[in-house]
Amino acid sequence: MDVTYSARLPETAQEVLIPGGIDTPHGRCVAVEAPGLTEIREATTGQRAFRMAPVGDDVAITFRFGPSTSPYPDAMFAPRASQFTRFAEELVAEIGAVGSTLTGTDRARAVACHVAERFTYGHPETAFNDGLDTIPALGCGVTEGSCVDINTYFIAALRAAGIEAGYITGYFFPQENGGTCKDGHCWVVTRIGGATLEWDIAHHLKLGTRDIRPGLNPKPGRRFACFHSMGLDFPDLGIGGIKALIEPVAIANGRVIRFDAPEIRLHEVATA
Repeated sequence: MDVTYSARLPETAQEVLIPGGIDTPHGRCVAVEAPGLTEIREATTGQRAFRMAPVGDDVAITFRFGPSTSPYPDAMFAPRASQFTRFAEELVAEIGAVGSTLTGTDRARAVACHVAERFTYGHPETAFNDGLDTIPALGCGVTEGSCVDINTYFIAALRAAGIEAGYITGYFFPQENGGTCKDGHCWVVTRIGGATLEWDIAHHLKLGTRDIRPGLNPKPGRRFACFHSMGLDFPDLGIGGIKALIEPVAIANGRVIRFDAPEIRLHEVATA
């Protein structure tokens, strides 16, 4: 399977930062193809990424995916001290009362349902944790949030409950969209007793339910992982403290700029 990503470059773009793909039990990124790629490493996780000096007005990148039975990388479950992952003491207290008599996956599901009750799906101009040094407790209110916002809270809540969890970014192609999507996506993986489960609260909310259950695709479609974790540093590019690398981004004067209206397509590739 190939995922192609094309977009118009911002006028100020000096370079492009591209996720390098990860191995998961459900598939792996076997290649990233574009002119003039140079491999670099994310400093806190050691993940592979690419920098590209763009030529012309557009960028065109191909991600090639193949099968895999590899486990998720250990590094994605390791907590890191960043404003996107540190949880406030109030959140520890809030989550401590959630499913406190439950264990294992049942406890993780109780936390997931609790988080779902705190959010409606949307894309607010200001995220609930913008400008804060820790992930706050949301209390009894309901907050608008994207998949990034929801999973930021979910990861913090799981870790506050003592549950191993990792944050995955990549692409999701809804079944009804005929092999296209508008932007990247993110989801959460828990690891309990060595067993991993995927969670996508945002897709449950889109389907009109807060009864959250584990599963790779609660909303029918195809999913491809490209990177993991939050609070990323790329010293080769002189940038640090990036919340997440969900899809390719332009770099201009030390700033990260998202591409406007990229064209992202899924292609079936014939095998011999």
